[in-house]
Amino acid sequence: MEVYNVDNYSSPSKDERMWAMLCHVSTFLGYLLPLIGQVIPPLLIWLIKRDSMPFVDDQGKEALNFQISLLLYTMIAGLLVIVAIGFVFLLIIPIAHFILTIIAAIRSNEGVYYRYPLTIRLIR
Repeated sequence: MEVYNVDNYSSPSKDERMWAMLCHVSTFLGYLLPLIGQVIPPLLIWLIKRDSMPFVDDQGKEALNFQISLLLYTMIAGLLVIVAIGFVFLLIIPIAHFILTIIAAIRSNEGVYYRYPLTIRLIR
């Protein structure tokens, strides 16, 4: 797990930290609205705040990349159900989502540039 604070970035303001935390926490809407609930809320926050808040830009991209990665992993696990191992992954993915998202929200609220593990970085 890679967690770091980048020296060349300024320290995020309280507002930036709150919006960055909301990028991560808003992904829990995916449990109410599967598929779109976990991607649309952080996408909207990121699109609205990315130009005025560099920390939200960074953490919004991180949250989106993690959610997209989880969707891909879930699809692959669904296919692997055919060979039975997919059931294990379908149990692990939501648990990992919950735990890692809580960690990301806490770290971003502390002003740390958090990086999710096993994330495909599609949005740069």
